[in-house]
Amino acid sequence: MTICMIGAEARLEGDWTLTGVIRNLDSLAFSLQQLESGSKKNLRIDCRLMKEADISGLELLNVWMQCARFRGVEPTLVNVPERLQNVMHVLMGPCTTKTYTDSALIAG
Repeated sequence: MTICMIGAEARLEGDWTLTGVIRNLDSLAFSLQQLESGSKKNLRIDCRLMKEADISGLELLNVWMQCARFRGVEPTLVNVPERLQNVMHVLMGPCTTKTYTDSALIAG
C-alpha cells in the first residue's frame, strides 16, 4: 500500500488489506502532513492502481479522508475499480464514495 502525493492528487497503489496497511502506515501520516502544509482545497484520490482491499484497509482510507477534511481539504475518489465500488459504498457510505472517472471530471 502506498500513497503518492502529486500536487492536488493522491494516487493509491497496491495492497489495501490489513497486511498492506500495517506495513506502510507511515505513508498515511506523511501524506497528511503534505496536505497540512499545502493550500489545496480539493484532493483527487486516484484509486485505479489499488490491487486489493479489505474492510480494514477501507476503514483506514475512510479515516484518512476524514482527517483530510479536518484540514479543510475535500477528497474525491476517482477511477475506483468496479470490484471495489460496491464494497466502498457499503462500508464508507454514499457521501464519501462519490466516484468519477477522469473523463467524467473533464465533462462535468
